[in-house]
Amino acid sequence: MPYNTQLPQMILREYGRHIQNLVNFACKIEDDEVRNKLVQDIIELMGTMNPTLRNVEDFRHKLWDHIYMMSDFKLKANSPYPVPERETLTRKSIKLSYPKTKIRFAHYGKNVETCVNKAVEMTDPELRQEYAQVIANYMKLVYQNWNSDNVNDNIIKQELESLSHGAIKLEDDTDLDTLTRQNRGPQQGQQQRQQQHRHQGNNRNFKRNNGGNHKNFKKNR
Repeated sequence: MPYNTQLPQMILREYGRHIQNLVNFACKIEDDEVRNKLVQDIIELMGTMNPTLRNVEDFRHKLWDHIYMMSDFKLKANSPYPVPERETLTRKSIKLSYPKTKIRFAHYGKNVETCVNKAVEMTDPELRQEYAQVIANYMKLVYQNWNSDNVNDNIIKQELESLSHGAIKLEDDTDLDTLTRQNRGPQQGQQQRQQQHRHQGNNRNFKRNNGGNHKNFKKNR
């Protein structure tokens, strides 16, 4: 009994050994009519075995390219599509270079630095100041996601000034929570207040129950 390790390596493993054997057999048929009929049956079988290709645009064209690849481009059939060239289908993928840039504050990400650099290039002082406040407000939101503790506005302002190399400075009385409150809206703010009241009520119940159990435990001792 032959093992798979003793057989020739399959070109497209997703179709299996039986499809590969059918393609090899089709290449050996000399009668054009019989060979074309067998190739059409193989194409239908390949489409059934690889249903993911049905989501690909013009998937039958993809099947014909695959059967030519599996035959090592030796198959001769009446294809409804142009016969592909070996270099076109077997070309190696181009390796994309990964951008290696150092981020000063990793928790803010590279996009924040890009926005800061864009703000520095603005010539209109009023527009630059408004844009800088939007960036600082976003920096505070990102900082709160990274760190659950409350963040001081002065820290955000200092780091914004550091990112801009001193070109952008926000006033001390700049409120970074203004945009956050506007984006939340009254309904979301009401929901957050209800959650806070519910959380406080749960804490009181927890303390009351644990306190009673603790006293009873002392009495039993």
